[in-house]
Amino acid sequence: MLLAITIWIFTLITVILFTDLVPEMLELASGQWFPETASVHGAIVDAQFFNTLMVTGVVFILAQVALGYLVFRYRERPGQTAYYYHGSNKMEWAWTAATTVLFFVMVSMGYGVWLDVYVHAAPEDAIQIEVTAQQFAWNIRYPGPDGQFGIVRPELIDDAAGNPLGLDPQDPTGEDDLVVPTMAIPVNRPIELILRSKDVTHNFSVRELRLKQDTVPGMMIPLRFTATKTGKYEIACSELCGMGHHRMRSFLDVLSDQGYADWLEDQSEF
Repeated sequence: MLLAITIWIFTLITVILFTDLVPEMLELASGQWFPETASVHGAIVDAQFFNTLMVTGVVFILAQVALGYLVFRYRERPGQTAYYYHGSNKMEWAWTAATTVLFFVMVSMGYGVWLDVYVHAAPEDAIQIEVTAQQFAWNIRYPGPDGQFGIVRPELIDDAAGNPLGLDPQDPTGEDDLVVPTMAIPVNRPIELILRSKDVTHNFSVRELRLKQDTVPGMMIPLRFTATKTGKYEIACSELCGMGHHRMRSFLDVLSDQGYADWLEDQSEF
């Protein structure tokens, strides 16, 4: 009986503390609980997080109340003898089916965003940018005026010579490629990133864009988004990648169309 009461008290205290946070969490929809969102899909991701938190909170309360009841109902009492009970297949089927349906509903709510970011083809006017991670830096490559990336060869990689990606100097399509340590994009314009890694697994993360994706050696991983607010945002590596992991950071500048054109012109002069 003491254990059952303890479980119920613990649940009540948890609910009270959680309720105190609800007003703050309700601000999630307006982007005030998390860092302000700066992408088209950001508000949907925030709402999905809030909905998941609410559902898991309700499930937690129901589970703890039921646990306390079962501990109390089947406590040790004089004149009663413990016996083995195999269980109910019908009950097991019922809660397994209910859990399955709940998971499918929750997943379906965010499935559209996942398709837009990872599966659906980028619009024709999307700007394609290649992001190559290495210990402990980001290499950002733009295709140049011809719209084509040049050929890269692993044997040509030479950081000391200023060729961190191994661009082939004999390939004419790569002559106008722009390789820089920071990224700039125009606001309200579709972007398609191609994520790569030169050495170990890293993670491309921009919290205001609600983007977080591993970069895996040997793989080219697409990531599509549209930034909605100008500003400067940190690009962080969110995967422990070595002793210098804490230094692996860059920045993303979301600019106006004219500001982006000026930035490209300035970079091409170097």
